[in-house]
Amino acid sequence: MIRVDMPELPEVQTVVDGIQEVVGLKILGVHTHCLKLRQPIQTDLSDRLEGSVIQMVFRRAKYIVVKTNCDVLIHLGMTGKLLIKDHTYQRVKHDHMEIHLSNGKKLVYHDPRRFGMVSWHSNYQDYLAHYGVEPLSDAFSSDYLYQHCRDRRTTIKALIMDQRCVVGVGNIYACEALFLAGISPLKQAKVINKNECLKLVAMIKKVLNQAISEGGTTLKDYRTANNSLGYFQQSLNVYGLEGKGCQACGSSIQNVKITGRSTFYCEHCQS
Repeated sequence: MIRVDMPELPEVQTVVDGIQEVVGLKILGVHTHCLKLRQPIQTDLSDRLEGSVIQMVFRRAKYIVVKTNCDVLIHLGMTGKLLIKDHTYQRVKHDHMEIHLSNGKKLVYHDPRRFGMVSWHSNYQDYLAHYGVEPLSDAFSSDYLYQHCRDRRTTIKALIMDQRCVVGVGNIYACEALFLAGISPLKQAKVINKNECLKLVAMIKKVLNQAISEGGTTLKDYRTANNSLGYFQQSLNVYGLEGKGCQACGSSIQNVKITGRSTFYCEHCQS
């Protein structure tokens, strides 16, 4: 069975891009219908947000940050959705929070499995202080990755999924980037050379940008802010394709566990 931890960075970015229309709107009220998510929603969330204006909505790692008079952090977990609905929308099962906006619409948090999170903070950066660099930023360079690889006995796949090193490179995109870079996910980080770091950083950025442009990957529950599907799954080279022929060489795609995660790769193309 493939473990699917969704959504990953491209899916979160797609949701952020899809709700930009809320920026500049006033929050008229917040209704919470279930406080028991991954961690309880604070009971004073409505008091904190009511009457404030949404200044920005952006992504940090796999979190959505809604900046008002405080910072609201939203993590979608495995099955969470953040949807914009009009004033006629009637709440359905698993709608756990509704933010009522000055344009007559609602921002609805929906999460059947309740693994997500909604919480306010005075400064989101304090809560996420232990996180590494953003993979699409200039800070994530081949030199940066090479320095983190040195003397590390972990596998290169485990390293690029370590949020303390670089954020948001989830399982799907780690497998795909390593395939495109021609690097085995089983290779120890400490033996990765500078040229391989250059290739891998470039492929991570390429894969993430392509996934964002295609609306993310829908394997199970993920939907965009307008409830449509992502289409990057049509571009997958190795992820979830165990036993199928590699598109590059025809060899059978392998699946091994690395830090408990299903890891798909081609033994012939990746060394």
